[in-house]
Amino acid sequence: MAQLYGRVGLTMMVGLAGCAIAAPAQAQSARDILTQASFADIDQASALRRVSAAYNVAGAALRHAPEDHEALLMRALALGYRAKLTGNRTDAIAARHQFEALITLNPRDAEAQLALGAWHIGGVKKLGAIMGRAAIGAQRGIGFSALDKAVALGGDRALFPGLAGLLRLELDPRDPRGRTLAEAAARAGVPTPLDRIMQRAAAAILNPLRAGDTQAVRRLASQSLPFGRFDDDN
Repeated sequence: MAQLYGRVGLTMMVGLAGCAIAAPAQAQSARDILTQASFADIDQASALRRVSAAYNVAGAALRHAPEDHEALLMRALALGYRAKLTGNRTDAIAARHQFEALITLNPRDAEAQLALGAWHIGGVKKLGAIMGRAAIGAQRGIGFSALDKAVALGGDRALFPGLAGLLRLELDPRDPRGRTLAEAAARAGVPTPLDRIMQRAAAAILNPLRAGDTQAVRRLASQSLPFGRFDDDN
């Protein structure tokens, strides 16, 4: 049953991302490039090339406008994604510092809070609580706090409760807060492709949640997250 849910979820995520990012690559923004790398590329090497391209696009924008918030956020995300795909500790820590700098500039920046929360929870999931903190400074409590702030600040958008819920359920498929967030995401607004992707993922995970299939919940949550299809335990 877990494998059935997982195959359906992965097919859905790839299809949605492919439909959402249909413009020619040379016309894409760094955000669009990262969305396709996160959810659509079928192999890790292709995803890594696209992440590098997004990093370069954001860097070029910053050379013209060093305070461009979108470019700063996309550069930090690309750095964090590159670290996730390569296991590079230096990139991972640099990405965290960049997220923290954005939050220092504006503590009400919902996307920066979401990115920081995802960074911490991703690090804990990958390395474990003790090694995650020792190696890169990843902490579950800081991650959950940032995710909660992002949800509170993000308004009626599926992206924020959707991603926060999936991250919680990947760590603990019985997490009641994770289920509540997934239910909220399934009802929330979808003004962007990322919101639509997260809403579909949240709606899909409600089926195994209601069935009490914790193995399927964990697997589907992991596969629905950025680059989760490449995780060794999927």
